[in-house]
Order: sequence, then C-alpha cells, then structure tokens
Amino acid sequence: MTIAERAKQLLYERKPFVHATVVRAQPPTSARAGDEAILLADGSIEGFVGGQCAQSSVRKAALGALQAGESVLLRVLPDGDVHFPDAPGSCVVVNPCLSGGALEIFLTPQFPAPLVRICGSTPIAESLARVCEVLGYEVRRDGDDGDFDGATAVVIATHGGAEAEAVGAALDAGVGYVGLVASRIRGASVLESMDLDDAERARVHTPAGLDIGAKTPSEVAVSIAAEVIAGVRHGGLPVAPRPDAPATAVDPICGMTVTVGPQTTHLQIGAETHWFCCPGCRDSFAAAQA
Repeated sequence: MTIAERAKQLLYERKPFVHATVVRAQPPTSARAGDEAILLADGSIEGFVGGQCAQSSVRKAALGALQAGESVLLRVLPDGDVHFPDAPGSCVVVNPCLSGGALEIFLTPQFPAPLVRICGSTPIAESLARVCEVLGYEVRRDGDDGDFDGATAVVIATHGGAEAEAVGAALDAGVGYVGLVASRIRGASVLESMDLDDAERARVHTPAGLDIGAKTPSEVAVSIAAEVIAGVRHGGLPVAPRPDAPATAVDPICGMTVTVGPQTTHLQIGAETHWFCCPGCRDSFAAAQA
C-alpha cells in the first residue's frame, strides 16, 4: 500500500495522522528528498524519513503538530555547525546522535472532514445533505449506522417523532453541536421534556441554524450549515478527537527527549523501563550496566 493509499484509508476511518515529506537532505543522511511517511497518534511511523535517530526527532515534532493542528517545517541538524540554508519559521532541533548531514521535513497534520449526521428524510434534511457534501463534509443519514459516536454535528430534521430520544442519544455520544429543526415553541417543549443540565442545553440549537431570515428548505439548510461552520472555525467544535499529549522520557546516554511509543527504542531492567533515541544509545547504556 502506498503512502497516498494509506492516507486515504486513515481519513476514511476518521483517524488523524501526520504526513511527513523530506524536502531537503544533506549527505550522509540516509533519507532523500521526496521520501514520505505517515505518523500515527501513538507515535508509530509508516514509511521512511530517515534513520532511527532522525525518526526520534520527527516523531516528537509530528505529535506536537498533530496536537496543535498546524503544519511545521522541521529542520533536524547534527550537533555542530552545519551549512544549511536558512528556513524562516522552521522548527530546528539539534540531534546529537546524527552522524552527519541534515534534514528538512515538512509535517502536515491531516484530520478527517467534519462528520454531520442528519436524521430525517424531510426537504430540509435532503437539502442539508447536499449543502454539506458541497462543503466537503462527510454526511451520514440516520439509517447508515446505529449511533452518533464520532459525529461533529447531529441535525434532527424529522419534524416530529422521537426527537427527544435522538437529542438525548446525540448528547450521550458527546456530540458538540445538536441541531433540532423545529419552531421555537415546539423546540422548547421538546427540551423541557428532557432532564438536561446547562452544559447539555447549550449544545442543543433549536431552531437550528443562524437567523438569516431563511424560508425555503434550501435556505434553512444553508443557515444550519453556516452555524456548524461557525462552530468548527470559531467555537472549537471538534472535527476529530485530538490525541493526548504524548509521554516523554530523557535518553540517559545523549540527553535527548524522546516520545514514548510502541516503536520507541527501550530497554527493560528489572521493573524500570529506559527509553532511547536509537539502538546505539540503548546498547551503550546496556553495556554500562553489565
């Protein structure tokens, strides 16, 4: 499977990741310009962007980019003066374990598109599905699966029926935006029938959509989509769960801070685990303990 195919698969599975591309390499580094890799939220690396020592620096920077949600140009330099053109705005790390050369790697966090779950087959529901698809959002209708887990927004446009149950299920799933298409009076009645605290009530929007004077189903759909966009862009509405801050440890040999993950070089001595940037540091530590 190519890097592009793997990236498409992860987006389909709604798993955030970082796409790393080597844009400049100075010998004797093992990586070459154009080399690519995918870094997952647990620190795993699929592909190649350098040897073990470089990977340790890339892993740490990539997980930081994933948390911040911002791309970064990473410059990995060996310990010492290296002639490498300036790159304003780049993140520079000095890796004392590099045997020479230098790397510039562009790290791009990738997140799945917002997922909007739409309940109902009314004209507003149909129009909203089309609008969201134009926006590039992922749309699932209420019959596609049995729960709202992972949804960015849930819009209930059934015009009656089990609206309170749908609102409750969306809130229980932790959905940040729950839109109920209803008049102010009926929407208030539905919410009053439920035992909601203030935080839960704040996540329910009824009537759903921004007040733009919408009349037709298409106009109402646009107003709802606009409210979801505002929530994503300005209100902190999560598109996909951000990974927790990774655990780190200090390599006892070179002093480098490394990210603890399933691919991080480590050594178990008794009940204590020691973490390293590369097998060379691990072997030196093991020899010193013998």
